[in-house]
Amino acid sequence: MAANVESLFYTRETPWHGLGTKVMEAPASKEALELAGLDWKVTQEPIYTNLGERIEGYRANIRDVDRKPLGVVTDRYKVVQNQEAFAFTDSLLKEGVRYETAGSLQGGRRIWLLAHMPREYMIMGERFSPYLLFSNTHDGSGAVKVALTPIRVVCQNTLNLALTTAKRSWSMMHTGNIQGKIQEAKETLLLAEDYMDSLGQEFESLRKKKPTPSRSKSKT
Repeated sequence: MAANVESLFYTRETPWHGLGTKVMEAPASKEALELAGLDWKVTQEPIYTNLGERIEGYRANIRDVDRKPLGVVTDRYKVVQNQEAFAFTDSLLKEGVRYETAGSLQGGRRIWLLAHMPREYMIMGERFSPYLLFSNTHDGSGAVKVALTPIRVVCQNTLNLALTTAKRSWSMMHTGNIQGKIQEAKETLLLAEDYMDSLGQEFESLRKKKPTPSRSKSKT
């Protein structure tokens, strides 16, 4: 299926593919984690050949609830758990965070969560309510990505579109000091609200400017 959705929750408006669990009100992180089917952890285990020889330098990422292999990674790879993703978003957006959608793609290899920004903005005379998007992979195929987007993510395609069109985003590889990188992300993304304010003011200023009529040349 093109959507590649394994599990998902969404608020109010049903996605085009009709999959997932519908709720009427955007939930907080604990409930969102469970509704999205993301209440599981990734463990890392050694890999062996058919002859029982351990393959050095590599490990398998395994989903703990069903023992499903998610991917093979190097021993430098650091897992960012689903619960950590929600904790990151909660701490960034502070008290009262509400989630619009969240889910698992490609059999758990990729996950996302989409949270409402804490306020609305006026752009071109209209109210604009952006989302904060957190995307992560558990198979070693990509980085952790966080972005500010107006796109309501409900599947593989909308996730890709949101990440490729985001004007404000941040990413990190699954190596090194993960907690330090997450702190860096918070400091970077806290500028997002200032960015949205300045963008709104810029559009509002342009909207109020009256275009100067062009003078047509008289015919001789």
